[in-house]
Amino acid sequence: MSGQSLLVPGELSPIRSVPGNIRRPEYVGKPAPTPYTGPEVQTPETIEAMRRAGRIAAQAMAEAAKLISPGVTTDELDRVAHEYMCDHGAYPSTLGYRGFPKSLCTSVNEVICHGIPDSTVLRDGDIVNLDVTAYIGGVHGDNNATYLVGDVDEESRLLVERTRESLERAIKAVRPGRQINIIGRVIESYAKRFGYGVVRDFTGHGINSSFHSGLIIPHYDSPHATTVIQPGMTFTIEPMLTLGTHEYDMWDDGWTVLTKDRKRTAQFEHTLVVTETGAEILTLP
Repeated sequence: MSGQSLLVPGELSPIRSVPGNIRRPEYVGKPAPTPYTGPEVQTPETIEAMRRAGRIAAQAMAEAAKLISPGVTTDELDRVAHEYMCDHGAYPSTLGYRGFPKSLCTSVNEVICHGIPDSTVLRDGDIVNLDVTAYIGGVHGDNNATYLVGDVDEESRLLVERTRESLERAIKAVRPGRQINIIGRVIESYAKRFGYGVVRDFTGHGINSSFHSGLIIPHYDSPHATTVIQPGMTFTIEPMLTLGTHEYDMWDDGWTVLTKDRKRTAQFEHTLVVTETGAEILTLP
């Protein structure tokens, strides 16, 4: 694996402003969102709105990813995604969610998830995950992907490729009538072929008018994930695979989650709607 030094927290830039005419999610300015009490199966109108939100989130991530190269700060990636979402009438869902200070998550190398964009400079050989969620039309669209920075070692490159493949396999396993745990079973069985750890404490989730509806999508074979998949359900699948342990530590910022052994980790995510025969990806640019 790359011999890069471990990450340390950087400096935060001021919170970015959002035009006043853009609708905010209800949790902005509050310590926590109002718990979701609606259905997991969505109406055709909600699903169509989520297609729009998903497209904006996917394109915002793609625009930020164009800048990824050695010497670029994670804060600059945040700026690009923020401006893209605002320019398209969307609110960056993470901004102000439970106090999160930025418009996307940037998780570098050993950071599993929820890295806060700051003055950290990307280095040749790093890997970085961008996690972008857009809110527009009263609904959210959530996606993420892990990118290579410059010349990346083979072990890290394979981890990224195989994490993407685990998501693709999981999406293909979604069928009405199956239990949610089929998703984690597919991911975990694939990851075990390569000796990868599968993060257990951070999961996929239901998503709709709520950023996190309460529906849990584990990425390992959980005996408790017995909810039956139904057409019209909307949720994310976002496997996090590691080169070592699935156990984690957290920085004092209360957000940044790192592998306990500080080995590298990768993640990919799409928002999906269940169809009569499988799943449609809503987060495509």
